[in-house]
Amino acid sequence: MYLISLTNAGDRAVLSSEEAARAARFVFDRDRAHFIAAHSALRSILAGYLGEPANALEIGVADKGKPFLSAHPGLRFNLSHSGEYAMVAVAEGREVGVDIERMRGERPTRDIAERFFAPYEVAALAAEPVDRQIAVFFAIWSRKEAYIKARGEGLGIALDSFVVSHGPEGALLEAEDRERWSMYSLAAPEGYAAALCVEGAGARVRQIAWPSRRDT
Repeated sequence: MYLISLTNAGDRAVLSSEEAARAARFVFDRDRAHFIAAHSALRSILAGYLGEPANALEIGVADKGKPFLSAHPGLRFNLSHSGEYAMVAVAEGREVGVDIERMRGERPTRDIAERFFAPYEVAALAAEPVDRQIAVFFAIWSRKEAYIKARGEGLGIALDSFVVSHGPEGALLEAEDRERWSMYSLAAPEGYAAALCVEGAGARVRQIAWPSRRDT
């Protein structure tokens, strides 16, 4: 697990032509810079595992939008970015999904939960003290997103069709394939929530600030 500050300048030179075109379509400079920082960091991290140039990696996209390494399908990865941070998860031979969310107090969290969350999650959120509800909402949201991203089925999974924990420990409580996955709450910068979902049990999760000293 890699935590990336998007305030660091990215390296446009390592992006593919498709990624560079996507970056160019952003209207705001900050959004463009964050995209370049996140995607160039992803390429550099993967290149470190494979011993190949970052700009030579062929990253494909599955039918429902999950990216993969065309020449190295066994090395699974996932990228999430929100606000000024991104996270990259990398796993060997296991599907993986990661999500980081900037907590935004202006969002109508209770209304969103009642519309999209499972009944258990709605009740758990409502039972929290008012000053805790924003943090709990985003804990639930990040865990749901991590599970959906791990499965790689995009909008094909309804948010109320499975249940995640709302406390400090991440857990997938109910799902049609619950036994397939392990879920973790991740340490995140103040004002953010983050979660990881990994295929199978017994994964050793390490969190690394990137670039680390050995990467610079």
